[in-house]
Amino acid sequence: MTLNQVLLCLALALASLASARDLKSRPKVQQPAGAVRQPFPPAHQVKRSFREPLSWRSPDPPAEEEPRFPPHFELKKPPEASDAILVVCEENSVRVEAKRDLLGIGQLVKAADVTLGGCPATGEDTRHQVLIFESELHQCGSRLLMSEDDLVYVFTLQYTPSPLGDTPIVRTRDVTVSIECQYQRKHDVSSGFLSPTWASFNDSQVSEESLYFSFRLMTDDWQVARPSSQFTLGDMMKFEVSVKQFHHTPLRVTVDDCVATVVRNVDTVPRYSFLGNNGCLFDSQLTGSGSRFLPRSRDDRLQFEVEAFKFQEDERGAIYITCNLKATAATSLADSLNKACSFNNGWTEASGVHQACSCCDADCGTGSRKQVRGNQSPLATTGAKWEEAVAVGPITVYQRPAK
Repeated sequence: MTLNQVLLCLALALASLASARDLKSRPKVQQPAGAVRQPFPPAHQVKRSFREPLSWRSPDPPAEEEPRFPPHFELKKPPEASDAILVVCEENSVRVEAKRDLLGIGQLVKAADVTLGGCPATGEDTRHQVLIFESELHQCGSRLLMSEDDLVYVFTLQYTPSPLGDTPIVRTRDVTVSIECQYQRKHDVSSGFLSPTWASFNDSQVSEESLYFSFRLMTDDWQVARPSSQFTLGDMMKFEVSVKQFHHTPLRVTVDDCVATVVRNVDTVPRYSFLGNNGCLFDSQLTGSGSRFLPRSRDDRLQFEVEAFKFQEDERGAIYITCNLKATAATSLADSLNKACSFNNGWTEASGVHQACSCCDADCGTGSRKQVRGNQSPLATTGAKWEEAVAVGPITVYQRPAK
C-alpha cells in the first residue's frame, strides 16, 4: 500500500466518525404515550376510501304540533250571498234587490262591482243599503230554458271586487248567484217575445177574464218573498198564494190540494199529500205539527205554514211542493168545495165559516180535482171557477245541528 492510499483511507475514516457524531447530537421526536406507529397504507387502499359513501345525513325536521283549539271552538262558515238577495218575478220582468253587505261580513260592496248579467243597478235604497236591479225577462244576459210545461229565465248576479285604492289586492271573494224566474208555458210572459201556447177564453173575454196565480215562500214577517229556500227541521215554511185579476169581479183564492215529492213530477214516490179534500190541511192532524192556515185578511190572498220535513230515505233533503190553486167569485161564502181548513183539536176555517170544514174527516165531494195530476191541463175554467197547478222548489231541508 502506497502512502497516498493510506492517507485516503484515513480521511474516509475521519469523515465516517464525524457523521456519526452529528446523528447522535440531533433531538429525538417524542411519540405520544401509548401511540403505535403505523405504516402508511398502500396507495390502492387510499384511493378506495374516497369512493365509499358518507354515513352522515341531515336531521329530520321537527314534528309539527297538532293545532289546539279552545273548548267549543267552531270554524266559521262563510255566509251565503243568496241570503242577502230578494227576487221578485213579475209577469214580464224581474226585480232583484241585493244588500250592499252582500257577503254578510259587515263590509259594504261598491255598487259598480255588482251587475245583473252585465247590467248595472237601476237604483239604490240608501236608507237600507240595498241595490236594486230591474230588467225585462229577455234582457241583461238572461238565458231561456224550456221544458214541456215551464219557461225558466235564468239571470246571473255577479260581484267582482275591484282593487283596494291604488293597490293590486282585494280582500273579498268573487260571488256569482244564479237567479231563476219560472213560468208555466200557458202565460205570455214577455210581450212581443213569446207567444202563448194556449187559449183559455174566447177573444171577447180575454181582456176581462185573464188571471195570474202566484205561489211563493215568504219571510217570517210575511212582508216579502223569502230569498232563500233553505230550512232546518223544525222551521215553519210559510207559503202565500194569490190571484191577480185584470178588470175582473172580486175573486177568492183557495188551495184544493198539495203534494210533496223529491222531484218535480208529482206522479212519483215517495210522495206526501199533506193538504187535500178541497182545502183541508191534514199535516197537523197526521203528525201533530203546528201547520195551519192563517186567518184570511183578503179574498185574493191566502197564507199557510207547514212545519219543515224531509223524506226519511232522501239524503239530500230536497222537496218540491205542488199545489192546485183555485179562484172563485168572492161574493160566495166558503163551502165544502171552497175552503181553507186547519186542524187544532178540531177543524176551523180561515175566513170564519167553520161549518164548511165538517166534511174534512169524510169526503168533501168532487167539485174539483181531488189530487194534483201531472197529465191534466194546468188551467181549467168551469163556470165561475179557475184552477191552476203550481209548484215551489227545490226546497232544501237540513238536519238541526246537535247542541
